[in-house]
Amino acid sequence: MAGVIIAAAQFAPAAGDVEGNVRTVSGLIRRAGAVGARVVVFPELALTGYEPTLIRTTPAACLTEADARLDPVREACRATGAAAVVNGPVLMAGAEGRPGITSLVVGPDGALLARYDKRHLYGVEAEVFAPGTADGRFTLDGVRFALATCYDNRFPDIAERAASDGCTVYLASSALDADNDSFEKVYPVRAREFGLYVVLADLVGPSEAGPCTGRSGAWGPDGERIADAGPDGEGFALAEVS
Repeated sequence: MAGVIIAAAQFAPAAGDVEGNVRTVSGLIRRAGAVGARVVVFPELALTGYEPTLIRTTPAACLTEADARLDPVREACRATGAAAVVNGPVLMAGAEGRPGITSLVVGPDGALLARYDKRHLYGVEAEVFAPGTADGRFTLDGVRFALATCYDNRFPDIAERAASDGCTVYLASSALDADNDSFEKVYPVRAREFGLYVVLADLVGPSEAGPCTGRSGAWGPDGERIADAGPDGEGFALAEVS
């Protein structure tokens, strides 16, 4: 049986420019879909940049699930037949106006396939965002996917539950600064400990977390790197999971 191709995308978002970042995201979906990707995963807060302080003072930076500004993403998914995991500040019901750090999974038909709100907030995030309370899952082409966001990945119980729930692929949207040790001590460990494909999408360029380093890609269930987009530019790495 043929495998499913996943694209781990990276770029340097323009701080607070939702429309501009949506254009970049949509272009990357179309590029990845053109070479066979069925799922394209994007970094943490790709729609605004990792800018918690700016988001706190800019209500227009927050989105809703049905936000019309995401129409180009929906159109790109329909045009390519790919799903996209797009992360940004999305308003949460019952959160007193606070957004979550939210992954919206747009399906190949342009409809919302799943939503995941980051469960473990880090540092200043807790002053701006509301934490999620549920694990994220979706299924495509018979493959079950789990969702996690950056600091979540420090907590092995999330990956453990994903494996127990029949997930094959663990998608990690992140914003990792140059000193972060997750490339060695978190992502390959989660893959190896729980027999998962781990796919990381990381930001490139300046952010409130510091300069982010890219290197989006994937680790196989043995913990070995199987894809790496490199440290510098906009683009994506492809990984095939079986």
